[in-house]
Amino acid sequence: MNKPIDPKTFGLHFSTKIEQQDNTHFVIRMDRKSRIIMKDGEKILANAKKIKTKVPGAAVTVVTTAPVCSKTRQFLADQDIGVVTR
Repeated sequence: MNKPIDPKTFGLHFSTKIEQQDNTHFVIRMDRKSRIIMKDGEKILANAKKIKTKVPGAAVTVVTTAPVCSKTRQFLADQDIGVVTR
C-alpha cells in the first residue's frame, strides 16, 4: 500500500502528489484527462531528480490516468523513470 508523502519534504510544489511504496520506491501520481507531452516529461524528470537527491538510489514511477505521448514515454524510460497508465 502506498503512503502519501508531503511534497515539501523534497522541495516540490504543494500540488504534486507523491506516494512511497517502500524505502526507496516513490510514485508520482498525475490524475488528469489531457495528454502528457514532452514539456510535462521534463517537469517529471526535474521532480524525480529532486527526489533522488534526497534519497540516493531511489526508484521513481509515474502513475497517470492520462495518455502519455510515445516520445515522452521513451524519454522517461531513458532516465529510469517508469510510466504506468491506468
